[in-house]
Amino acid sequence: MELCRAVGFIVVISMRILYGVQGTGNGHLTRARTLTPALRKAGIEIDFLFSGRKREDYFDMEAFGDFDCRRGLTFKVRNGEIDTLQTLLANNAPRLVADIHSLDLSAYDLVLSDFEPVTAWAARLQSKTCISLSHQCAFDFAVPKVRGYFPSRLLMKYFAPANIRLGFHYYHFNQPILPPLIRYQTSNEFRLNKILVYMGFEDLEDVIRFLKPFKDYEFVIFAKVDSRQNHGHISVNPISQTEFHEHLKDAGGVISNAGFALSSECLAMGKKLLVKPLSGQFEQLSNGLALQSLERATVTAELDQNILMDWLLLGPHKAIPYPDIAPAVAKWLIHDSEHNIQKLSQSIWTDVDFPYDYDDDFGSCLVPRMLY
Repeated sequence: MELCRAVGFIVVISMRILYGVQGTGNGHLTRARTLTPALRKAGIEIDFLFSGRKREDYFDMEAFGDFDCRRGLTFKVRNGEIDTLQTLLANNAPRLVADIHSLDLSAYDLVLSDFEPVTAWAARLQSKTCISLSHQCAFDFAVPKVRGYFPSRLLMKYFAPANIRLGFHYYHFNQPILPPLIRYQTSNEFRLNKILVYMGFEDLEDVIRFLKPFKDYEFVIFAKVDSRQNHGHISVNPISQTEFHEHLKDAGGVISNAGFALSSECLAMGKKLLVKPLSGQFEQLSNGLALQSLERATVTAELDQNILMDWLLLGPHKAIPYPDIAPAVAKWLIHDSEHNIQKLSQSIWTDVDFPYDYDDDFGSCLVPRMLY
């Protein structure tokens, strides 16, 4: 790694990193898409490794060039719940071990990992510095967490080990974590009767039945389908990053599972949120808890049409002015030799005028039927 090679009066940064990204959730890819331009602008050469889903199941991947794809680890979902048996059958431990041992990191100055196990464990075995950049890292600290789920907590901590762990969350919760690393876009005009729906862990037919009685509203669903479908006031669209974000701009609200990236974008744009955390999934349940403690989302455990009816009548939220933190993170990676997370966190949050109060006495249990 050559950090300070002077050419005339210009200091050239020469660094090559391997960026490992967990592919089971689109939020990890969202962070990578947001951070990558800032890293490249800083002169960093980047190779990518994705794991957790088949290569053909990725979409809109042009930004990552000729990326590597490994099997890694994944989980299977059925009807909005983690299917433990199918998850065990889908994962291949010997293949994971082989992928870890076969990955040569000698050409890289640094490994970045967004909850990706192959790169993280390979870095551990080869004594290569690994920095984890993920929402999961925020759970190392005293952020809102649902009670119980001890095995999930351990898995979150050791799934992708790293020398340095940088976490992102909706709010700092008085901890050394950063605001969401999301793409920045504004939303000046809301169509209150237009609702964007992305519930990738639910059965599509169940979602359509859930929405069908509310004919005064236009529901735009994005799902794993081959072509667009029309069901009167409900449309179902193939997954596309570009088209999804075009619809997000003027949507009056969003219905989704409780993934971090999409909910963060909604907070930044002032979209009201109805979220159904994936049953039994510690991270999503804790995201729901954090959103409730900030009074920023209605959380439901079921596709409950009574809750939907009340939620549809709510107005928009006030947008949270999250800053574009990608340049600061890129600068921190290159120039902060100590990688001081506390200093980085304080410098970023100081400039954020957070418009809501956090109820630190909210507790560790989701409260049903609270409308926000």
